Amino acid sequence: QVQLVESGGGLVQAGGSLRLSCVASGSRFTLSDMGWYRQAPGKQRELVASITRGAFTNYADSVKGRFTISRDNAKNTVYLQMNSLKPEDTAVYYCNAKSPWSPTDYWGQGTQVTVSS
Repeated sequence: QVQLVESGGGLVQAGGSLRLSCVASGSRFTLSDMGWYRQAPGKQRELVASITRGAFTNYADSVKGRFTISRDNAKNTVYLQMNSLKPEDTAVYYCNAKSPWSPTDYWGQGTQVTVSS
């Protein structure tokens, strides 16, 4: 069964950078679309960035120009490089991946990102 394992979260000051990683294990096939979501206390979960198997990317307006999503299909790994972090970026970040064989979504456990002012 597919499992997503995230790493890279932490505490940084405003203007700093973090790089999140998400490794998918247990799949013999390359996953379809992958992405990063985030959820702050009292707010709904929102899409931050997504990337297709062909490396087409999409970003939320709030992170354009600051965040970069990338993937390594051979490793079924997706990354999120976060630069110029702001306090409003503080949230739990979740990795998401879609199965190429069925309408199935896989989710990571979440990693906390805290940006202090």
